[in-house]
Amino acid sequence: MLIPFETPLREATLLRRYKRFLADIRLPDGQEITVHCPNTGSMRNCGQPGDRVWVSLDYKPGRKLPGTWELVEIGSGQVACIHSARANRVVAQALQQGLITPLAGYPEVRAEVRLPEGSSRFDFLLSGGGRAECVVEVKSVTLALGKVVGAFPDAVSARGQKHLRELIEVVQGGRRACLLFCVMHSGIEQVRPADEIDAEYGRLLREAAAAGVEVLAWSVWPQPNGMQVRGALPVVL
Repeated sequence: MLIPFETPLREATLLRRYKRFLADIRLPDGQEITVHCPNTGSMRNCGQPGDRVWVSLDYKPGRKLPGTWELVEIGSGQVACIHSARANRVVAQALQQGLITPLAGYPEVRAEVRLPEGSSRFDFLLSGGGRAECVVEVKSVTLALGKVVGAFPDAVSARGQKHLRELIEVVQGGRRACLLFCVMHSGIEQVRPADEIDAEYGRLLREAAAAGVEVLAWSVWPQPNGMQVRGALPVVL
């Protein structure tokens, strides 16, 4: 399944990323502009000066920046989506179409749901069909370590650790819970915790899996014409 972008992307060359959310690019006509970098992580191994990138441009009046950085070409033709919010949008459509088979069969898919018994907000709540409700938390994976191995997180993530503790509580409360790694990098073929970056996250991920939290990884290949939902990848704990 190919999920197209809302507007056609423009190819450009990355000049630099700075102040976390800004990136300077050069368009094919030589024009240099600053666009939004929609990624809060370190973006390790994703984007060096001179890399080919793709951006969505929108020159609406009142908009602070004229566009958003979406994709980057890494190495020998591999492409990653650095727009981390895309993961939830892709997963939402994939869930509704039943493409993520372990989570298929739920007629109701609700996004950004807060459970009555707690203050946590989760990415998705699946319900209906006579099945136990399933809480789903999505994490975008773009960090490639080695030839085919992807890892999460790319920086110490207190927020990610908190989500794992909360998913364990969800299972203990009688609901189904799933941590879904949305792998938006065409060169990644398996996923593992990035213990060398955030050892506590790795520990909690293994604890969550042992407690009954389902840990899945799904491959999504970014392309200039859209995001292609492919299939399951192994998670190595």
